[in-house]
Amino acid sequence: MNNFALIGAGGYIAPRHMRAIRETGGRLVAAMDPNDSVGILDSHFPEADFFTEFERFDRHVDLLRRSGAEDRIDYVTICSPNYLHDSHMRFALRSGADAICEKPLVLNPWNLDGLAEVERDTGHRISTILQLRVHPAIIALRERVLAGSSDKKFEVDLTYVTARGPWYQHSWKGDVKKSGGIATNIGVHFFDMLHFVFGALQSNVVHLSTPSKAAGFLEYERARVRWFLSLDVNDVPRVQRDEGQRTYRSISVSGEEVEFSDGFADLHTRSYEAILTGQGFGLEENRTAIATVSAIRDQAITPFAGDYHPLAKAAQE
Repeated sequence: MNNFALIGAGGYIAPRHMRAIRETGGRLVAAMDPNDSVGILDSHFPEADFFTEFERFDRHVDLLRRSGAEDRIDYVTICSPNYLHDSHMRFALRSGADAICEKPLVLNPWNLDGLAEVERDTGHRISTILQLRVHPAIIALRERVLAGSSDKKFEVDLTYVTARGPWYQHSWKGDVKKSGGIATNIGVHFFDMLHFVFGALQSNVVHLSTPSKAAGFLEYERARVRWFLSLDVNDVPRVQRDEGQRTYRSISVSGEEVEFSDGFADLHTRSYEAILTGQGFGLEENRTAIATVSAIRDQAITPFAGDYHPLAKAAQE
């Protein structure tokens, strides 16, 4: 049985990790979060020790490390705010554990180089959750693309709207220095998916970038992609919005809709299964997506011309 520690137990994504730890036969022995609203622990690991101060959590993990193989931490799961991932992964490896980190792994591609050095120094490994790579519909799409003509480029429209209230901009997620901005915080796994399916990135143009919306054009070896991300509920199509839906996902490939809204429930568990057998996604698998969102964050806006998402110009007006 593997022993786990969890940083960020009070966050939105933490319950999926708790479930994955349990379903893969692991044991959560210690959890940490500055926020003490973590009653969810009782549903998964009621015996786990809990800390609201990182320093005490650090001391506890170190005591377990020195107490013997039975109690020491094997994996540290990291669900903390994005800008803390780098530091918390370093903590995990230097504590004698492997790290399992939520996306985005880091905010900038050069951070990956420093983490690679820590992996070499400690002999421990960093894995991340790139759940769309294990989604059956996305795997099927990739196989279809790979089976097609290598000189054909698919025309792709990616739309993702996940409505958020005013709290979002007042939290760390609304601070671009902490979250990386909307393309990083809610879009990085889609950009990773596009690279996974369509190959190397060749061009990256940004048409819109605000705290709540972003859009642009990406060209890959096998696809030309118009993308649009939004936190505004008014960007959910009216039919779905009238039904009370606040999230909308769409991938259209050469005019054909790819249905991937279902099947998300167990993707973290599938990811953990791969990690625990040495088949997880490491630092290098993250590089293209991290470089993509870093460039989106830093580059100048290009005036609307050529290929742009149909929702992008309307969002600017």
